[in-house]
Amino acid sequence: MTRLDTKLARILAGQYRPDDFIIADAKDPDMGPSLGASGPHRAADGSFTRNRTRAEFLDQIRAIVRQDILDVMLVSASNLEVLSKEGLFRDSAVKPAIRANDTTDIWVMRGATYNRRPSHPFRSVSIAGVRPYTDLGLYSVTFNNDLDADIKSLEAFAAFRADAAANDFSYFLEVFNPNVETGIAPDVLPHYINDCIARCVAGLVAANRPRFLKIAYNGPKALEELASFDPSLVVGVLGGGAGTTRDCFELLAQSEKYGARVALFGRKINLAESPLAMVALMREVASHNLSPDEAVRAYHGELARQGIKPTRALADDNTITEAVLKHAA
Repeated sequence: MTRLDTKLARILAGQYRPDDFIIADAKDPDMGPSLGASGPHRAADGSFTRNRTRAEFLDQIRAIVRQDILDVMLVSASNLEVLSKEGLFRDSAVKPAIRANDTTDIWVMRGATYNRRPSHPFRSVSIAGVRPYTDLGLYSVTFNNDLDADIKSLEAFAAFRADAAANDFSYFLEVFNPNVETGIAPDVLPHYINDCIARCVAGLVAANRPRFLKIAYNGPKALEELASFDPSLVVGVLGGGAGTTRDCFELLAQSEKYGARVALFGRKINLAESPLAMVALMREVASHNLSPDEAVRAYHGELARQGIKPTRALADDNTITEAVLKHAA
């Protein structure tokens, strides 16, 4: 069993403790924004020089997996094939997973406008093709209060579940916030999303349900409502934008406090001056060993030790900038 299996078993048995909080690195931007999202190649002092190449991006994945703190490494099928064939995950406690679909709302390539229209389902991945490398994938759905678009998304989700079942493949479910205007009041929207999630899994027997969820953090009230509704549905939060280092640790602390048991962060790790230090301190915050403020200070101390110039001064980097986090801080 991987760490993910062990932790999920304890969480579902009602035996959760902070050390069981699951941390995943979402290293799958090549399935959406593509080249421009591979992350910064930095000079020795940490300053940005250019975007990473694929080879450099793979090196970053290798380093984080070998650090052996993460529970899940989420990558594209093409990158998992390369890493698996070289044996990266052979004796690792880190669970590899692939992005199993690439809906149009994540097509945010440079100059593109695809994500201005309601999300359309699309899937590049062959489950049978990736099955030799992993039995776990991320499937994403976006509900937009648009009957035709949402039905197409749900029909595609049903087809994916049938394909997954036929290939003994499990999944976790990502539900994005709407990517277009819905006409729903902002204070009601988080609860609309909760209702959509509960409704779309209610018709699924246990064998077809997601192992856990990945959703936006829409504040304490909405998260507590969903996390407490059904203990068999493990809730995780996505990272969203890069933000400040305080935003990263604050999101982790608040989401754990209000019922999330998984954090799946992409840009908050990938764009950090020191991704390895960021992951190590995320674990300390999730385990209640450090407060967000203490973790930011420790992060800057580590940057100084490594001789890396931080993108922001400590005071600026220790500021909460994301509105949803300010309301609950």
